Amino acid sequence: MAYRLGIDTGGTFTDLALIDEATGTLRLFKLPSTPADPSEAIGEGIRAILAEHAVAPEAVSYLGHGTTVATNALIEGKVARAGLITTRGFRDIIELARQRRPHLFNLDVDKPRPLIPRDLRREIDERMRFDGSVLRPVDPRQVEAMLADFRRDEVVAIAICFLHAYVNDAHERQVEALVRQLWPEAWVCTSSRVLAEFREFERFSSTMMNVALMPGMSGYLRRLEEETARMRIGAPVHLMQSNGGVMSARAAEERPVATLFSGPSAGVIGAAHVARLAGTLDCITFDMGGTSTDVCLVAGGEPAIASERQIGGFPVKTPMLDVHSVGAGGGSIGWIDAGGFLKVGPQSAGARPGPACYGLGGVDPTVTDANVVLGRLSPAYLLGGRMRLDRDAATRAIQVRVADPMGLGLADAARGMIRVVNVNMLRAIRVISVEKGSDPRRFALVAFGGAGPLHAAELAKDLGMARVLVPESPGLLCAIGLLVADVRADFSRTRVMETRGADLKAVNEILEALREQAEAWLKREKIAALESRVEWAVDMRYAGQDFELPVPAMVGPIAAPDLEILAERFHAAHERVYGYGAPHAPTEMVSYRLVLRALMPKPVLPRSAAAGPDASAAIRGERPVFFEEAGGFVPCPVYDRGRLRSGNRMGGPAIVEQMDATTVVHPGQEARVDEYRNLLIELV
Repeated sequence: MAYRLGIDTGGTFTDLALIDEATGTLRLFKLPSTPADPSEAIGEGIRAILAEHAVAPEAVSYLGHGTTVATNALIEGKVARAGLITTRGFRDIIELARQRRPHLFNLDVDKPRPLIPRDLRREIDERMRFDGSVLRPVDPRQVEAMLADFRRDEVVAIAICFLHAYVNDAHERQVEALVRQLWPEAWVCTSSRVLAEFREFERFSSTMMNVALMPGMSGYLRRLEEETARMRIGAPVHLMQSNGGVMSARAAEERPVATLFSGPSAGVIGAAHVARLAGTLDCITFDMGGTSTDVCLVAGGEPAIASERQIGGFPVKTPMLDVHSVGAGGGSIGWIDAGGFLKVGPQSAGARPGPACYGLGGVDPTVTDANVVLGRLSPAYLLGGRMRLDRDAATRAIQVRVADPMGLGLADAARGMIRVVNVNMLRAIRVISVEKGSDPRRFALVAFGGAGPLHAAELAKDLGMARVLVPESPGLLCAIGLLVADVRADFSRTRVMETRGADLKAVNEILEALREQAEAWLKREKIAALESRVEWAVDMRYAGQDFELPVPAMVGPIAAPDLEILAERFHAAHERVYGYGAPHAPTEMVSYRLVLRALMPKPVLPRSAAAGPDASAAIRGERPVFFEEAGGFVPCPVYDRGRLRSGNRMGGPAIVEQMDATTVVHPGQEARVDEYRNLLIELV
């Protein structure tokens, strides 16, 4: 028998999902994360889940991993000491940036500190023209002297970013070869390998992030691979990327910047897969964990894609799922601001000390504490009873730090915390839907993460959404997403030219070069895929515009008639996004993109036969739970999710408990179990 293992490391918990490839039987395990060294919790979790289900390590045929290592390293400043080699006159691009202030009228905002300080950013006398022709060649003697300086300055990684390298990267490759020859042990990265596109600030920023992360990511992955080898797991490690696909550990060592949003992307892929099985192609994924909430819009079964995000004040430009995050999670801390108003987050209690109810020394009131006080979380059933909660500690934290300072009763203070954090999450959902022209009422809300099902039904009601889907294992959906993700790689190149009268020979040469690059990458990955697919797109804009829109392009060489089709597609896309188009205005083609997908085998999730609507056999008890609609605490039946059967129905108010999450069904709503054992919550 063969098994697929998915491991997602979050800020609070590490989740593992083990699935039998033959039967689709899913086994789950959850344990607290070890932020100092995430591999400790991973190793402990692997041993525990394999032992619990008597699975031999050799039977694991696939290992997928979602990680926060790169993100945490950037946020905490724990990156390698790196140097930059660039074209003379351009070492300060990273600080000049776009000259946009984050707060327009605040003149005292501190600028973020670049990953590579100015004294480690060095210039050489090389210059490539905008068309790729050479103005000044590279002087190897300058490079040699520069490397000697870097050695004295204890630099261990080197970024090479030259002007116009996206058109012709010959100089970058020449200097890279010199570094590897003269200093083999140094980490080195060229901008053309990270981002072969124009806009120098974004290209420099992304490359500097990548090279500063390379040593740490490599060390982490090698420790992880050594640990799995000691366990006799022969399957190679595949890492989730920000774009929703997986890649090998070797590829992640070379391009760690592609994993910056690994965990949230795994959740979106898992949610989209589960929703698709349930017949829902249009949904909004809602992942509420211990420290943050991540939301993403999925239309027609495909998650929305973004090309750029900021982290630590600097842009990272790489294809990624359009996930919007806010500092709102179960560990988010409630506090009173200087004006006496209640705030929740973005500060989080994290895994340690965690919420006050964890009993690990935390004294700050958190969203989890509020849910305990309101009766929505059972003090005795977290992690299936393996972790008990201290209700008295939660009560003290909220009473002392929120209720008493605001002159509120305990329940009102806890309810106030829930309302505030819900507003923060509503705002996030509107950012990815309403603000981008999509009506959230057309979508289902797919709730997951350890805290997502606690809040989803109320959020859906506030947004006017008709349906909430809670997967069978909501607290571990990110780990499940790792088991259903395909291998993906993105390739791009910039060459600006007017669409009408474009140089077709040059266009098709770029497309062919991208195809060859993709084929070489797939060959290096040595992936046993079912099949591989290629998707093309062209970034286009009106002449004179600063930014582009991606337009699907045809497969194969582009001919003259295809240029008109591309222009028409761009006009339609512009009108859809911005509300207007200019069909007679000239357009430009800017960047050319290739997406390579290697389709991986998907585990088959078994269906369940309908057992009728009566869910009374799953009731494990009753407790008072606070609902604003009911005017306070009311007796509420508590259901055991593991005993629910397909076709069962539960009218609200109701609580559904399981090992990895708790689902709240509000008065006026009804939950039913579908054939894949999802909970579907709807208004009645």
